[in-house]
Amino acid sequence: MTVARTHAISLLGLEGAVVEIEADISSNLPAFVLIGLPDAALGEARDRVRAAAVNSGLPLTSRKLTVNLSPAALPKYGSGFDLGIAVAALAADGQVSAESVARVVHLGELGLDGRLRPLAGILPAVLSAVRAGFHTVLVPAGNADEASLVPGVRVVPVISLRDAAIWHGAELQPIPLERLMPAVPAAPADEEGDLADVIGNPDAVEAMQVAAAGGHHVYLLGPPGSGKTMLASRLPGLLPELSAEQALEVASIRSLAGIPVRGSLSLRPPLEAPHHTASAAAIVGGGSGVIRPGAAARAAHGVLFLDEAPEFAPAALDALRQPLESGVISISRATAIARFPARFQLVMAANPCPCGNAGTRDGDCRCTPFAVRRYLGRLSGPLLDRVDIRMDVHRITAAQLRLRDHGTRLDTASARVRIQVARDTAAARLTGTPWRLNAQVAGAWLRSPIGAPTRGATSGLDRALERGGITMRGYDRVLRLAWTLCDLDGTSRPDGDHVGRALYLRKAAR
Repeated sequence: MTVARTHAISLLGLEGAVVEIEADISSNLPAFVLIGLPDAALGEARDRVRAAAVNSGLPLTSRKLTVNLSPAALPKYGSGFDLGIAVAALAADGQVSAESVARVVHLGELGLDGRLRPLAGILPAVLSAVRAGFHTVLVPAGNADEASLVPGVRVVPVISLRDAAIWHGAELQPIPLERLMPAVPAAPADEEGDLADVIGNPDAVEAMQVAAAGGHHVYLLGPPGSGKTMLASRLPGLLPELSAEQALEVASIRSLAGIPVRGSLSLRPPLEAPHHTASAAAIVGGGSGVIRPGAAARAAHGVLFLDEAPEFAPAALDALRQPLESGVISISRATAIARFPARFQLVMAANPCPCGNAGTRDGDCRCTPFAVRRYLGRLSGPLLDRVDIRMDVHRITAAQLRLRDHGTRLDTASARVRIQVARDTAAARLTGTPWRLNAQVAGAWLRSPIGAPTRGATSGLDRALERGGITMRGYDRVLRLAWTLCDLDGTSRPDGDHVGRALYLRKAAR
């Protein structure tokens, strides 16, 4: 009896490793042995596969069946190996073509009735199979639309194990079954809105455009009702559309998080706004078994909005410090490290004190100075040092409300055109470098003759550094802001005015 082989994908973060599934039948006492470092969910595949095979009219051998998942040293998680184990066992028994099975990647969890259940993470798994050189993938019918988003691969949707066996040459009559579909979450309300809806706070409106043009992080400080959430929700609309590669990466992250991807790829940048009770694992990702992406990873190429930022757990906030610098989230386990992309724009909003009325014209704040310091002190200095723009946002007055229809206010479509021009200018200047946005540029380049502002433009910034009013990281971030302002103004190099405005954006919050 020959050994039958097929393949599946083991996901670690967004990266998938090809797992070879080997099945061997020997003349020993009846048994079903599964080896190769399976976890508890995968270890239960023995019972699922045996019951599914019987109910599909394809009973497994009554002799000893040994299934090996190779490489054996790679830990394997989840139930997505069921279909591969089943077809390898059937091929070893001669019920399906071993040659056909060996050329295909199989993904899917089996129900006891033989039907295939949809999987989370099917999109990155199919993408990993393509990168490994495979051309055909069998997936559950409920995942067919999502899997077909990957170009350059033949996706074969199957409803049941019986259908998979027929596709591999088994001489059976198909039995019509209802396909199992993933649960469809309710469509989120469209809260993007238009920039023209924002009344007052012209400095904050300009700051959001600067953030969109350069990819900068933002901290908004102001009392309740001043428009912080409205400004943050307008930022995704100001960002240009995603490239095809970025859209596929965003869809892969959502798939791995268990969010079904329907239809075509969305080209709009995502917005993630976790509640302030979210844990560090919910923000950056984690979990036992399959490591799931958190809100920061789901916000890749988009916006992560932390409303009421001081109310978040300090551990959850400080977990963002490393991803803000590197653009990558690394989650370490004893056996492996999972990595997720984290090139997002962080927007944090905070009240000036626990009651929210400190510094307002008509509010009565009774918070003690110690309570105010303790409240805002929950945002650590190292985290705030990584935020480029810090703005005060004020409540609008009755006069501003009455004058809202007088004059013209910039809408999202017009602002996006301006932002796209600034981004194109930066990308052309940074041709030949690993960066495309000003917020990504290294400090050494900013202080070199190529990237330095005009002579004498940084005198005020130099004095702030000497007095300790700004750190070296802050110095570089001011220069990045100055370049973004320069690109928005259409000039060739930042001057003293650009550096001064950039320093104001950096220090505007109380």
